[in-house]
Amino acid sequence: MREDYSELIREIADYIILHRCTIRQCAEVFGLSKSTVHGYMHVKLKYTDIDLYDEVQEVLDYNLSVRHLRGGESTRKKYKKSKSDETESLAIQQTVTESLSSAF
Repeated sequence: MREDYSELIREIADYIILHRCTIRQCAEVFGLSKSTVHGYMHVKLKYTDIDLYDEVQEVLDYNLSVRHLRGGESTRKKYKKSKSDETESLAIQQTVTESLSSAF
């Protein structure tokens, strides 16, 4: 393995441990794909630094155990936002309709 890859892998692992972030969040920060970060953390880190690998796995296992909760919260926010957008759109339509009807 090239030396620069092992340094990058350690940086990513340290970031995950420090921020307790998900692989997707980490990939966004480092400008890598989710698949690349996943491969680095689950395959290559094991051969680079086994102790660091164990720490990262603890964080990733925790993230895996609570992902159903995060997904539910994301869905709730999505539908709350779409409902407020829909309400706002209806209010605009009603205002336009009222202004057009009062003009005639």
